[in-house]
Amino acid sequence: MSDFVEVKGVYPAGRLDRDSEGLLLLCTDGQLQAHIADPGYKMAKTYLVQVEGDPQEPELERLRQGVRLKDGMTLPADVARVNEPDLWLRDPPIRQRRSIPDSWRKRTIREAEIGRCAE
Repeated sequence: MSDFVEVKGVYPAGRLDRDSEGLLLLCTDGQLQAHIADPGYKMAKTYLVQVEGDPQEPELERLRQGVRLKDGMTLPADVARVNEPDLWLRDPPIRQRRSIPDSWRKRTIREAEIGRCAE
């Protein structure tokens, strides 16, 4: 973090994975940062995601019920179809392949404990 932000006492409240992009909330309040980032607080987080294909209601319902992962069941996720969002241009652009359609979903997940989340 200090490689990118030169302000002292500023901490990220969350993270971005390697294959994701978006807003990263920076915070100077340690208690607020912990409340946002610590899985123990089970704060809901909403993401706009591009997925390959066009998952239909049966697949979305599986996410809404929870999915079994190697380390156990996830919590139920809120998931909804959304129209293609009007997003800023990116360089490189979002991956698009002619032979594989994609679609957009809004997902809200809640972490149950460290290592488990609903997605």
